[in-house]
Amino acid sequence: MRTRHNDSAQLDTTGEDGAADPVRSCILTRERGSRDHLVRLALAPDGQVHPDVRAKAPGRGAWIGAPRAELEVALAKGKLKGALARAFKTAEFTLPADLPQRIADALERNALDRLGLESRSGTLLTGSDKIASAARSGQLHALYHAADAAADGAGKLAQAWRVGSDREGSDLKGLALPVGRTILGLALGRENVVHVGLTDRAAAKRVSDALDRWLHFIGPESPSEPCATAAQGASAARPGPAGAETSPAVRTHEEFE
Repeated sequence: MRTRHNDSAQLDTTGEDGAADPVRSCILTRERGSRDHLVRLALAPDGQVHPDVRAKAPGRGAWIGAPRAELEVALAKGKLKGALARAFKTAEFTLPADLPQRIADALERNALDRLGLESRSGTLLTGSDKIASAARSGQLHALYHAADAAADGAGKLAQAWRVGSDREGSDLKGLALPVGRTILGLALGRENVVHVGLTDRAAAKRVSDALDRWLHFIGPESPSEPCATAAQGASAARPGPAGAETSPAVRTHEEFE
């Protein structure tokens, strides 16, 4: 039995394959989109508002698609509280001052957990040699780098990927993540993880969706660990290591159908 959340601005549409495609509306911008690209805020029984990035908490919820910078402004000016009061149909709730940071932390955990799940399922590779071999044989579907990855290493893997996918001369390249090798290694249960490759198209799509939500929210100005190249959010495209973008555009993986 499917659990139904009491969410504002919910619209279920059905695609050609008959599958339900939940569409939500951001309570701040009113822009509509798939729930996979927004973050749910849940109202707990004790009146606390907390991020529910996996959209599984019961009770009333509201959806936001605004990046962190916009959310912080809305929080400071009281606009977020007003929007939530309308969505929750009550003003009896507590809005934590550090809500933007809590959302960012939750999205980071969700993205890193997804990488960990793919690692345990056997669809994720680490180590330059293994990734390069998969890339040259046309088996690579996504490429990511720790924030402190060396430029030459990222560049060589990107070149191998372009050659293996018969896309030489294109700007196909990997994505530098906003975490260093230590955090990336902890997420995957391995030591010294600098580069990550996905060899399954569906797995690459799942990872891409989780990363896109996180990077869109934290935005281009979010600080990362001290590193050779800081990864940025979805709206940015700043210079990074050769062979690594700082924007999760489709060029960080194959186009998904």
